[in-house]
Amino acid sequence: MTRQRSYYRPEGIPPNGVFLRTEAVSADTEYLPHRHEWGQLLYVVSGVVVLRLSQERFWAPTHFAIWLPQGVEHACYNQRQATIRTINFDARWYAELPETPSLLEVGPLFKAIQDDLFARDVLIPHDKPDLRLCRVLCDQMTMAPRQRNYLPGTDDRLLAPVLHALEQCPADNRTLAQWATEVYSTERTLSRRCQALLGMSFSEWRQRLRYLQALALLRQGMSVQSVALEVGYSSSSAFIAMFRQQSGSTPEGYRTRP
Repeated sequence: MTRQRSYYRPEGIPPNGVFLRTEAVSADTEYLPHRHEWGQLLYVVSGVVVLRLSQERFWAPTHFAIWLPQGVEHACYNQRQATIRTINFDARWYAELPETPSLLEVGPLFKAIQDDLFARDVLIPHDKPDLRLCRVLCDQMTMAPRQRNYLPGTDDRLLAPVLHALEQCPADNRTLAQWATEVYSTERTLSRRCQALLGMSFSEWRQRLRYLQALALLRQGMSVQSVALEVGYSSSSAFIAMFRQQSGSTPEGYRTRP
C-alpha cells in the first residue's frame, strides 16, 4: 500500500535564509504535490528518488542532487526506501543557480561539507563558520556539472512502450532490433529517436535504468550476484564493471556502506 504524506512546512525561513533537513523515506511513500517558498537542493544519500514535475519525471540516483527553484510544484514517489537530505535557501543565496529544475553532479568537496554539517546536527546554521560553509555549498552547486535528467523519458509513440516495458522488467535483454520489430519500426529509426529524444543511445539508457534499480536492491541487502541477475547481467563481473562506470565505486562497497 502506498503511504501518502504532505511535506512538512517550517514556520517561515530562518533569519539567515538557510536550513537543512534529513529524512529516511520508507518504500512505497508518496509526497503529494507541493511547492516551496525557497529554493531546495535535494541530495540522495542512498537509494533512488523520483520527482514528478508537471508531466516529467526526474530520477536522482545516489550522490546526485536535484535543484528545485522557488515555487516549482513537484511531487515525489519512492518505490523503495531511500535516505535524502535537503538544503534550503532563500533568494539571497542562489542568484547564480538555474531558474529551472536541474540535476547536479556534486563533487567531493560538496559531499564533505554537507556530511560535516549533518554529522554535527547543524540544521539551522547560526555561527559565521557554518554560514561560510553554506556559502561554499552554494558555490559548489553553481559550479557542478548540470544534466537535464539522469534517466529521461518520452511520450513518443515508438519509444515510450519500449521504455515502459524495460522499466517493468530491467532484465529484459532484447536488442534494439528486436524491440523495433515489436513496435513495427526499424532499428535505425529507434536509434535516431533515442539520440534525438533522450540525448543518449539505447544501450546507455538501459544501463542507467539498471544502475538505478541496482542501487535500490543493494540497499535492501541483496547480494551482488543476486542483483546482477535481477537487473539482467549473466555474470557478476559485467555488472560490477557497469556499476563502477556509473558510480566510481563497487556494488559491494555501496551495499555495505553505513
